[in-house]
Amino acid sequence: MHTETPIHFLPAKAGQTIPESHPNPIVGGRVELQLLTTLKCNLKCSYCSLGVGDVLGSQVHVEYDIEQLVAFVDKHLQGKEVYVTFYGGEPTLNKPLMLEVMQRFPKFRFQLQTNATLIDHLPEWALNRLSNVLASIDGGQATTDGYRGKGIYRQVIKNLTEVREHIGGSITARVTWGNPDTCFEELDELVSEGTPFDYLYWQFVADEMYAGDSVDKRKAVLVQLIDKFFSRTDVLYPLIPLMGMVRNKLFPTRAQELYAGATQCRVSTHLLNVMPNGEIYPCPDMMYAPAMKMGDVKTNWLQKSPLQQDPAMPCHSCEAYAWCRGNCMKNMYLGYVKNDLRYRANVVEPICDLIRFMGQEIDKRNPQAWFEQATLPVRKQIMDCAVYEYVEVMP
Repeated sequence: MHTETPIHFLPAKAGQTIPESHPNPIVGGRVELQLLTTLKCNLKCSYCSLGVGDVLGSQVHVEYDIEQLVAFVDKHLQGKEVYVTFYGGEPTLNKPLMLEVMQRFPKFRFQLQTNATLIDHLPEWALNRLSNVLASIDGGQATTDGYRGKGIYRQVIKNLTEVREHIGGSITARVTWGNPDTCFEELDELVSEGTPFDYLYWQFVADEMYAGDSVDKRKAVLVQLIDKFFSRTDVLYPLIPLMGMVRNKLFPTRAQELYAGATQCRVSTHLLNVMPNGEIYPCPDMMYAPAMKMGDVKTNWLQKSPLQQDPAMPCHSCEAYAWCRGNCMKNMYLGYVKNDLRYRANVVEPICDLIRFMGQEIDKRNPQAWFEQATLPVRKQIMDCAVYEYVEVMP
């Protein structure tokens, strides 16, 4: 939080109405409170989703104070298992807010989603409190620097290596798979011995980057990743999307236990994105849409997420639904509810094709037989990996 006097919320003016809170806005016992500490960032990644609707950089200063956040938690999140994700922009640009929240809520778990260029500026005690760090990186050095700027790859690896021993939990490489020429070797390298990463998670970029043979190129890399995943039963190949798919296929109730039978990305059930101005949205990529607003910290109200499965979405008739559970609700909403035919054809359908392909390739390798041969530590990771709670699972 910035050092200048915070902007406190003024009482509602005459004629201004404050929506009533929903009696049960959170599904289940978990809440992910994603606090956007600032919408400012020190990098200019070419694919940044916050650039949509001019969200990136639009709010620099936090307009609510810690007491208003405490009042919101007391009213709406009592009895819930809460973990806070610090998000942005680049969340470490507002280190004072991060530290204040960590001190005020000692029972909460904490995750940091960061570009990792400033993570070495955090105090050791704060690093100790982090259950997971989602570090944004795009693959190898050439790919990462191409999207993020020259020298960023080396800086990220250096910083994470320096702080690794102080981080209380895991470090997950969060890859936005935008470049169709991303190869197996550069993804594999991220979880090889000697890197600071414990897990790799990737998300297929929600942008028009699937033309020509780009889908086939990604499928060829996926085959190599899946082959390596099933090549050993004594050691886990720590790729979250593959781990999550195998778990959901073998133990489908796990997806329903964690997400109440709804989407894997959590926006329909228990993800609250708090903007610096205190407004709350279910999806961090749809904070530009007024219809998505579901609450406000300053006026202390919360409604059920407006991003829910809709009859217009074809998910229930898809072969992947049993284990995909609807994947990205933003994509489904834009492609089918808003009926954006271009977005559907150029983004949603290629991603769904890739996810179905992954499931088919996993089935070819007999995951049941593989799991039966796996060691107990590998089985436990497949069943109960803590990082499942911190990422979307489906790519």
